[in-house]
Amino acid sequence: MAASRALRALRLPAASCARGNSNRAAVGHLHRQLYGRRYPVLLVNTDGSTVRLRYSEPKRILMMPLDSNTLPEAERKARLRRHFPSKPKAKEEETFEGIDLDTYKKFWKK
Repeated sequence: MAASRALRALRLPAASCARGNSNRAAVGHLHRQLYGRRYPVLLVNTDGSTVRLRYSEPKRILMMPLDSNTLPEAERKARLRRHFPSKPKAKEEETFEGIDLDTYKKFWKK
């Protein structure tokens, strides 16, 4: 009994508290891969329909990827053109041979 009193007297006051408080929780956070609960999430299917479900990560919306193999050929090519547009074509340089300079005479300084 005397030994336990001596050990309690030797401990530092800040380290004697075994429970954490709100200040301790504000300093650090848990680095975790898995969350302990499920969160409500809106799942959007490829046809536009929506389903509410519980998901392991806190997100608002999940979108299902579109399978391009199920699309018609014309729509699949149109989607590919939108995602990978062609390079812009080089413009032809203007020549001043066909321009009548008398029409712009009023803009010249005298």
